[in-house]
Amino acid sequence: MSLQLAVYVNRFVAAERRVVQMNEGVNDQLASFITALVQKELDVLFKSRDENIERLNQQVRALIKDVERITMELESRKIRRYQKSTDLLIRKLPFQRLVREIAQDYKTDLRFQTTAILALQEAAEAYLVSLFEDTNLCAIHAKRVTIMPKDIHLARRIRGERT
Repeated sequence: MSLQLAVYVNRFVAAERRVVQMNEGVNDQLASFITALVQKELDVLFKSRDENIERLNQQVRALIKDVERITMELESRKIRRYQKSTDLLIRKLPFQRLVREIAQDYKTDLRFQTTAILALQEAAEAYLVSLFEDTNLCAIHAKRVTIMPKDIHLARRIRGERT
């Protein structure tokens, strides 16, 4: 509920309360006069409320469009920045821990040169980028813009990596 609509509802409730309180202590003629005044005020209030709600809806729609445009612009910049860069995207220390953890399954107390781990990371990132490119093509072929696990499975199957 918008703030402006909440204000209108509160005014309406307060006006009703005033009518009830005033009707208790005055004669019938004065009570009907006050009721008519409050009813007139409520009619004006509700007429302007509908117009205000429409104006608020238009403002909200415009604001949403602006936010979406700005978000898309920022995402496009981020994508372009990543496409231009040749830096590694996965952090080195977590990748190194992963390599050591996987290597423990084959032989304990293995030691790695830093260049060897960097070469593994470079190869892993190149593989992932290539896989995601193919996955994106699979999603586009399915007339979608969002990649899904089934696109990755299809890309790997087409590559012959998985049966």
